[in-house]
Amino acid sequence: MTWWEAVVLGLVQGLTEFLPISSSAHVRLLGELLPHAADPGAAFTAVIQIGTEAAVLVYFRKDIVQIVGAWFRALAGHDGKDRAARFGAHSPQARLGWWVIIGSVPIVVLGVLFKDAIETYARNLYLTATMLAVFAIVLAWADRVGRKQRDVTELKAKDAVALGFAQAMALIPGVSRSGGTISIGLFLGLTRTAAARYSFLLAIPAVLGSGFFELISEYEGLTAADGPGLAATAIATVVAFVVGFGVIVWFLRLISHRSFLPFVGYRLVLAAAIFTLLGAGAISAT
Repeated sequence: MTWWEAVVLGLVQGLTEFLPISSSAHVRLLGELLPHAADPGAAFTAVIQIGTEAAVLVYFRKDIVQIVGAWFRALAGHDGKDRAARFGAHSPQARLGWWVIIGSVPIVVLGVLFKDAIETYARNLYLTATMLAVFAIVLAWADRVGRKQRDVTELKAKDAVALGFAQAMALIPGVSRSGGTISIGLFLGLTRTAAARYSFLLAIPAVLGSGFFELISEYEGLTAADGPGLAATAIATVVAFVVGFGVIVWFLRLISHRSFLPFVGYRLVLAAAIFTLLGAGAISAT
């Protein structure tokens, strides 16, 4: 992979990670369209997501510090020695910390159990295009019927589990991590901004864990002669961080007063384009 291809992939990763349009689908498709004409791979995709997640850490740094501090204080018994108090009964921020932990369990378990399928069969572009279309409809429905009244501090344990499974569906390119969790968040009555905020926070453990795990376990593949290369991976990661930070700022401002309909339309157009390219033999499904 050349340096400029790495820049393009990092740019696309940063532009699409936080939007409900599936960054992994874009990186997967773009790999076929670049001169090297190959899937960059699940490991490369996971590693460069560290860049966009670093943008989340920077943007939400104050929130994260408050949540982590409140979680440790509650666990240590500062809010009360009983079980309920330790689990955040008296602290919304501590509860949110627990909900992020609980919501991270499904993607970790399913990611480990189905690792081989995720890195092979799940990256078939026919499946990617199908997921783009199906979850476009899901997002449109959620945005239409959701009450949009609840804040993240009003979430309960069952909500965290549901949102966790929604995030886990994004192991399949085309679903979208933010799209899946935002959709379920809207169904649960969260406001658009609250659903997006929780989606970004929920992704932190999963994305960083997956990224560093793939970096370590797939290091030889990343640095092999036919792999993307460590330099290209690093370049894409840095570009994804810079671009991703700007997208977070823009996206949260946008959804505070606009619907998700433009993203729904984009997903459907992209799905149709992928099916067309596959049908014409312009790109390979696997």
